[in-house]
Amino acid sequence: MKPAVRLAAMSGYKSIFVFTHDTIGLGEDGPTHQPIEHIAALRAIPKMLVLRPADANETAYCWKIALENKNGPTALLLTRQNLPTLDRTKYPPASSIAKGGYAVIKQDKPDVILIGVGSELEIAMKAAEKLAEENIKAQVVNLASWELFDKQDQSYKDSVLPPSVKARVAVEAGIKMGWEKYIGDNGEFIGMTRFGESAPYKVCYEKFGITADAVAEAAKKSIAAAGK
Repeated sequence: MKPAVRLAAMSGYKSIFVFTHDTIGLGEDGPTHQPIEHIAALRAIPKMLVLRPADANETAYCWKIALENKNGPTALLLTRQNLPTLDRTKYPPASSIAKGGYAVIKQDKPDVILIGVGSELEIAMKAAEKLAEENIKAQVVNLASWELFDKQDQSYKDSVLPPSVKARVAVEAGIKMGWEKYIGDNGEFIGMTRFGESAPYKVCYEKFGITADAVAEAAKKSIAAAGK
């Protein structure tokens, strides 16, 4: 299917590609159905808009974004496992995803920034709770679309990812490629470095260290590296 996706981007077609099984989440299907490198590959295609929503409400809004995208094709990346729906009375509205990234948990002078996306946003949020128990302030960012976020003005991007905060952790159940520009030299990445396994998704996430505990530990490591 890759040639068709590339051709759509080259031609500027307004195609909408809906991909499921976006990570290791439906573990029983095994590594043949766990596209750990494909998220990065899709993001690397010029003119391709990639959207990876974190819950049902964001998915609905992403569909609206895809329908209104006049600049080329859109890839909507969805999980197969169930995800919790964020309580939007506590967190920013799902429409915030229109800017590609936003602070789900905003902090005044955060010690570290945790960046989650798709099914891994929940992991980042749980890690922030664990860090709070140690009086470490973590700003949690949902970076659902790199393409949309990169188009925002600098003041907005700096409000989401304050440049003064060098301690950063990104968590995504895929490969690291491309994340360097958001996490910087002192940042840590929690994700995949090899093909997956056939097992229930919770077992897969534990086996590959994509957990709230791992993110919290990586955050402390990044804080130390940043000299805080």
